[in-house]
Amino acid sequence: MTTRLKNNRKKRGHISACHGRIGKHKKHPEGRGNAGGMHHHRILFDKYHPRYFGKVGMCYFHKTMNKFHCPIVNVDHLFSLLSDSMKVALERKGPLLDVTPFGYFKVLGKGNAPPTPLVIKENFFSKIAEKKIKEAGGQIFPSINV
Repeated sequence: MTTRLKNNRKKRGHISACHGRIGKHKKHPEGRGNAGGMHHHRILFDKYHPRYFGKVGMCYFHKTMNKFHCPIVNVDHLFSLLSDSMKVALERKGPLLDVTPFGYFKVLGKGNAPPTPLVIKENFFSKIAEKKIKEAGGQIFPSINV
C-alpha cells in the first residue's frame, strides 16, 4: 500500500499522532532487557560483556553427586586402620584389610607403604598405590571388577 493511502497521513500535524499524550509511543524502543545483544546492541555486549554468547563444555542435566562420591585414603594411613588383634596376627601372615567399612572407596599412593605386607581389599586403587603395596610384599583385591 502506498504511503498516501495509509491512515497515518490523516494523523500528521496532530501532536500525538494517536499514540497518546503521555506515553508518546516511546516505551522500550530498542527492546526489553538484553534484547538485541546479537543485533543492534552488539557493540555494547562485545565491549563490556565479552564471551556472553556461546556455549562452553557439556551440559549435565540433573547432576546428582551420588555417582561421584569417592572418599579416599592414602597408603601411609592404611596401617593405622588395623585393629590391635590384627596387628598381633601380623607376625604369622599378612592380614586381610577391607577398607570399605571404614568409609573409604579408593586407595591413593601418598606417603610410604605399610611397613609389613598387607592384603588390601578395596573398590579402587591408584597405580602408584598398587605399586607401593606390591613392593612392600602385599597384595590387592579390587572388590569391584572395572
